[in-house]
Amino acid sequence: MTIIKAHIEHLNMIAPLFDAYRVFYKQASNLETSKAFLHERLKNKESIIYLALKEDKAIGFTQLYPLFSSVTMEPMFILNDLYVDADYRGEGVGEALINKAKELCINLNYKGLGLQTAKDNPAQKLYERSGFAIDPDLQYFWTNN
Repeated sequence: MTIIKAHIEHLNMIAPLFDAYRVFYKQASNLETSKAFLHERLKNKESIIYLALKEDKAIGFTQLYPLFSSVTMEPMFILNDLYVDADYRGEGVGEALINKAKELCINLNYKGLGLQTAKDNPAQKLYERSGFAIDPDLQYFWTNN
């Protein structure tokens, strides 16, 4: 398995995984809008996407968005998306993608990685094994609709 930093030329490899990730979170499948969304993120350098490949087949990805902590005055990433094709789960793909994201934080001297996931997501065990701790701060979210 190889982990690469994705670029626009990898869009057709990432989009089906991204679409499947969205379906996991109970969104309607739409490969074209998934591709357009990812294209904008990559074109505008608004996110970093790492892609896991096995024999040139895309088997997983993670997408990181940069942000800042005002309290600590440090840059950090939110690990917004992590997805591994169901046929490759249990093979260390998710862990390798997380490690690549951690390595980026170390190399850039960033504060760390934040993430949010569904309460019933089985990947929570992976996050805990990877050194993530539950943030005790209460989260709120406002939706404009």
